[in-house]
Formats: sequence, structure tokens, C-alpha cells
Amino acid sequence: MLSIDWRASAAYGHAQSIPAAGFAWEYLRRHEDYHRDFQTISRMRDPAVSRLEIFSQRWGLRFPVRSRNAT
Repeated sequence: MLSIDWRASAAYGHAQSIPAAGFAWEYLRRHEDYHRDFQTISRMRDPAVSRLEIFSQRWGLRFPVRSRNAT
């Protein structure tokens, strides 16, 4: 886990200048449930669209362009 003292305001000074997406990532990368859900879905060979939609809705994720397969 991270070694930042979450109680020290100096540790979050950069948060005032990051865009909303960056702030959201700072939250998600610390969230154990997100990590668990991401690991679950990333291990699936071909997850159902409905499963991906549930994941993205739960975590407020938006993917404006479908990614290409890296084959």
C-alpha cells in the first residue's frame, strides 16, 4: 500500500492542481474493492458486455473509444 500519511495536508498539495480525472484516479488506486473488481474482470478471457458495464457503472468509469486488441 502507499506510504503517504493521509492525515498530512502537505501530502495532498498536488490535488489542487490535478484535473478531475486525475483526482478520481487518486481515489481509485487506493480503493481495495476497486483493485479486487479490476483483478476479477481483467482475468476473464472475454468478459460479457454486461459485466463490463456493471464494472464501469460501479466505479464511474467512462471509455469514450473502444480500445483495440493488443494482439
